Amino acid sequence: MLPWRADGFGAWGILVSEVMLQQTPVARVIPRLERWLERWPTPSALASSPPGDAIRAWERLGYPRRALRLHTAATAIAEHHDDDVPRDLDALLALPGIGAYTARAVAVFAYGERHPVVDTNVRRVLARAVDGQAQPGPPSERRDLAAMEQQLPTDAAEARVASAAFMELGAVICTARAPRCADCPIADLCAWRLAGFPDYDGPRAVAQKRYEGSDRHVRGLLMRELRSSDVPVPSDLLAAVWADAAQRERALAGLVADGLALLVDDGYALP
Repeated sequence: MLPWRADGFGAWGILVSEVMLQQTPVARVIPRLERWLERWPTPSALASSPPGDAIRAWERLGYPRRALRLHTAATAIAEHHDDDVPRDLDALLALPGIGAYTARAVAVFAYGERHPVVDTNVRRVLARAVDGQAQPGPPSERRDLAAMEQQLPTDAAEARVASAAFMELGAVICTARAPRCADCPIADLCAWRLAGFPDYDGPRAVAQKRYEGSDRHVRGLLMRELRSSDVPVPSDLLAAVWADAAQRERALAGLVADGLALLVDDGYALP
């Protein structure tokens, strides 16, 4: 069982896990989550540390703005909710840095509330098992939530189990490239299988741009240098990280604008 699905794991741990799992594989999240919660077992513990500590501890999970969002949310929880992650969905949605998916996931998996929760894996299971399509179309929060709502049992406890089951089914069995249909517990009910596994011919999401050489790649290289130093890194040292001066300066300006770096004298540092 995944640690954040175990009884008694705690709402704060579930909140941290859900943020870490966004666009990061489970295998990379588990050890980082354990170390994170050992260091910051409560929202107030994280809030009392500088944001730069959260960014440094995030290491190479990717998209380090998530670390800043967690720090911001932890501060709000500590200051306005007596250090307890709120249960109410509207209160969760009001937390700075917490999006609709994360708020719903915490309400469901930490507190057993009945709400539809939809991630990439759930969308794929819905597309195949219910709609008979090989792949889901482009995301639509309104449409996706309504589709999942129709599949949820009325009982809140059963709905929580169903939400976890949809996610695990998509992550382990009904995978994007190599679905294990022979092992699927709902194979006899799958509309895609019953239709003969037709190819997807609907609208497609926009393909991601190549990572190597992109601004995001350069940002990651620069962030690695900043995380590895306890003092500001001079601009001339950062120049050795990426030769294209225009792209490097654009990436640095973006890091500063996002609150991930500070311009200090003639160098840069974590906040």
